[in-house]
Amino acid sequence: MSYIGKWKFHSIGTVDDETYERVWLNGEEYMNSPMPYIDETDEKSVADEMKERKKTVGMLLEVCVDGNLYVLMPLPEGVSKEEIEAAVEAGVIKVRDGMMTDDPFIWEERDGELWVKMGRTDDFMQFSGDDEFLTMVTTRFERLQ
Repeated sequence: MSYIGKWKFHSIGTVDDETYERVWLNGEEYMNSPMPYIDETDEKSVADEMKERKKTVGMLLEVCVDGNLYVLMPLPEGVSKEEIEAAVEAGVIKVRDGMMTDDPFIWEERDGELWVKMGRTDDFMQFSGDDEFLTMVTTRFERLQ
């Protein structure tokens, strides 16, 4: 299987409170799911969490033939083109294909599996994949057509 190409968010894995088994929430389910780890009466905390969830749901992975893997996220809502250009010039963010990104990760294929060098160490993490999905930790992606 070739991992080259773009992969879009499909679902996020969580543990069901009753069965303690992994369940996959699609974007809408994730956006509407409870937030047990924040104070839901704090409007700012809820708004910040919703921004993060929107970024997650809008995320793409781009696996490039040159061995780079980019995590692409939507640009924040309400930010002007000038503000984005200033952030790029200041080195705060990078923009690729109209989306926010950072330095790419390095990937390699080992025995048909995708391995990605995460962080500053030499450690690679295995992403699970098949013809339908690519899973990075708890986030599942599907190939973008």
